[in-house]
Amino acid sequence: MDEIDFSEERLMTTDISSNDVPVGVPAAVEVSAARPKGVEVIRNALKTMPLSPGVYRMLGEKGDVLYVGKALALKKRVTSYTQVARLPERLRRMVSETASMEIVTTHTEAEALLLEANYIKRMKPRFNILLRDDKSYPWLMLTDGHPFPQVAKHRGKPVKGASLWGPFASAWAVNQTLNLLQRVFLLRSCTDAVFNSRTRPCLLYQIKRCSGPCVDRIDQPSYARLVEQAREFLSGKDMALREEMSSEMHKAAEALDFERAAMLRDRIRALAQMQESSVINPASLHDADVFGIWQEAGQACIQVFFIRGGRNNGNRSFFPAHTKDEEPGDVLSAFIAQFYDDKPCPAQVLVNHPLPEELLLSEALSLKRGRKVEILSPQRGEKKQVLDHAVANARDALHRKLAETAGQAKLLEGVATVFGLDAPPQRIEVYDNSHIMGSHAYGVMIVGGPEGFDRRAYRKFLIKGPVTPGDDFAMMREVLERRFGRALKEAAEGDLSNWPDVLLIDGGAGQYSAVRAVLDDLGVTGVKLVGIAKGPDRDAGREWFHTGDAEPFQLDPRDPVLYYLQRLRDEAHRFAITTHRAGRSKTLVTSELDDIPGVGPARKRMLLNVFGSARGVKQAGLSELESAPGINRETARAVYGHFHPDWTPN
Repeated sequence: MDEIDFSEERLMTTDISSNDVPVGVPAAVEVSAARPKGVEVIRNALKTMPLSPGVYRMLGEKGDVLYVGKALALKKRVTSYTQVARLPERLRRMVSETASMEIVTTHTEAEALLLEANYIKRMKPRFNILLRDDKSYPWLMLTDGHPFPQVAKHRGKPVKGASLWGPFASAWAVNQTLNLLQRVFLLRSCTDAVFNSRTRPCLLYQIKRCSGPCVDRIDQPSYARLVEQAREFLSGKDMALREEMSSEMHKAAEALDFERAAMLRDRIRALAQMQESSVINPASLHDADVFGIWQEAGQACIQVFFIRGGRNNGNRSFFPAHTKDEEPGDVLSAFIAQFYDDKPCPAQVLVNHPLPEELLLSEALSLKRGRKVEILSPQRGEKKQVLDHAVANARDALHRKLAETAGQAKLLEGVATVFGLDAPPQRIEVYDNSHIMGSHAYGVMIVGGPEGFDRRAYRKFLIKGPVTPGDDFAMMREVLERRFGRALKEAAEGDLSNWPDVLLIDGGAGQYSAVRAVLDDLGVTGVKLVGIAKGPDRDAGREWFHTGDAEPFQLDPRDPVLYYLQRLRDEAHRFAITTHRAGRSKTLVTSELDDIPGVGPARKRMLLNVFGSARGVKQAGLSELESAPGINRETARAVYGHFHPDWTPN
């Protein structure tokens, strides 16, 4: 079944914030101070609202999405918001801020549920339970269009002409399976370019992690059999595969082919070790995701285990937002709908709390998958043990987070005391630059807050210049102008979620004055600017702090606040260095073929596939270039002329 199209072009969005907007006509959200708010807006909207299934959006004065909900009958569901006394505090505040509404009608409630999850994940409304997950998941990829397929890990969109298995919870989990496939099935992991350029076996062949197809140490039919066995293993047919390999081992031993028998023995042992090393390998689960939730102190943690082919593909902790005073089943239901918005659904979903709309969610996931998806809450047996294990992991992860948050809160209170802030800062931004005499110059921003380092908010700035080599002040000016130019626009639209409380820079009085001038020029106010300068002989613990409203001062070398500020500065420095190195490395791996006019990525790939490397292309004769598949005569002559400037075409 094709995935449902939830694009704005397909769906009819209707603004029903006033009576004179007909149903079915798209309308822009225009809000003025004179327009009604709250319950009055909802009552006006109900006059033209249909009873059909669909999704509704509550909008604020600036057009920002406050809340997204779904309903089997829109009019009946939205009517409940007019009874404010029966609503929880969170939804009462949402209703009071509502300035307009939009609806999208769907054919079924299941479609509405999928659309609701899509909107919530994309728009991140302030009053919805939110899945905070912006990371991609690694997959295991096996290329199909090559005589000797490659096995590798993959992130991002599916690759055409390749089979994918997963997802895996982490890079460690996928690397573990990748290493097993190399040990047991001897599949190559090198790229096609490396494969085509090899003239002798690599180290992986020497340590028995590859069968050496690049140098004809294995023929294509035999390699194809290894690929087929790997597919069977990834599909969960472990026992049949081990029995087949055991039979081959005994036959080899009877034929006195002890070398092959020993190789098969090692492969069988590796398979058995893989089965034993995983934390969970339940025989009763083949393709399933296990969700265990634990709530405490107004927060929730959901632990997810990925079971594919009867094996544990790892687990990951999630801490959804806006879960205070919500029931576990409600949190799980909202979380699962958003979780599968951009991921394939397995055949089974295990949860440790009954869901309020379990049948509807099962129908929606089945619609997305194209086959039946079961939602189970086992009460006994092996599946219950797996769930208990997930819940225990969720409890431990939440306890660690609460402990870290409590310690972090004390540190932020200390920061507020040291710098005379009215309240503990919720967002501290730290900036740094990295370059080599002005080349490959980058500026970076890291963010700290109540939950520690917020790596999702980190930003990299490629310095565009022109900047005089070594002029750190000019680099910092460019970074701040780009950062706060955008932040000021967001603030003007009423979005202050990314506005910093403290801005920390690495430097003394000179750097402080330069940054202060930039902020004043931009009209940035309400941000505490702090410069942290290294002490004598650059000793850690003897730093001087510059704030502009007091004389520079030092903190006690054993003050925890000093350690925290040092960590912030060092994290910014680390991020700047790694960003600079990554940018510099990209320029170091450019090929000589990149500078040839008329040779784009496709022709470059063809040349490398034929000649193995840029050096091979450079050493090739004109006739060899002209006879290369996919390379026309004009391109061949351009390539040859690039490497032989003295050559004159006939």
